[in-house]
Amino acid sequence: MSEGDALESLARLDAITRRLRRECPWDREQDARSIVPHTVEEAYELADAAQRDDPEGMVDELGDVLFQVMFLSLLLEERGLGDLEAVAESLSAKLIRRHPHVFGEADADSSAEVLESWERIKREVEGREGEDPFASIAGNLPSLTYARKVLRRVDPGGSSSADKPGGPGGDPQEREQAEREVGELLMEAVVLSRRLGVDPELALRAATDRLKDSAL
Repeated sequence: MSEGDALESLARLDAITRRLRRECPWDREQDARSIVPHTVEEAYELADAAQRDDPEGMVDELGDVLFQVMFLSLLLEERGLGDLEAVAESLSAKLIRRHPHVFGEADADSSAEVLESWERIKREVEGREGEDPFASIAGNLPSLTYARKVLRRVDPGGSSSADKPGGPGGDPQEREQAEREVGELLMEAVVLSRRLGVDPELALRAATDRLKDSAL
């Protein structure tokens, strides 16, 4: 697909989104808070299609996620607080700022170094130095994702699996074996939680919060 074709398709989707907002009773009633649960659901469905390596499913689910972006941007535009152009420009600026090894003169020879640089830029360049390092982590994330993000802030270098056998870009068989081992370990934790009558989601969240408190 050429750049012109892509822009034309996005313009058509934008026109459809705006017409739905004007003419569909359901779409007219929505606001950001009512739409976001659908956004989360679509993201999970996209993740499922990717996990199953289903390209057709990914095309469909990516479309649903893209519509969420278009619709939420339109809601901002209606309030005079932003629009799709502002969203794209903000993202472009952030990607350039956080990838000086691509768009600047910095060097990064591994994914781990990229992640360390990413966190440093957020602290030092984006004015987050001295702030609560966990302030931007959403409290309503699933506990495993929540724990992973907190660990990344506590130990930016050690939380990356990019240079380990199971990390992205590694040997597929080693990655499958690593996922199997971690999955079995997590299942053992769930079995133990059932035996003790403990909710594993709440237990992990509480442990993560204790780690946060100890790191501050």
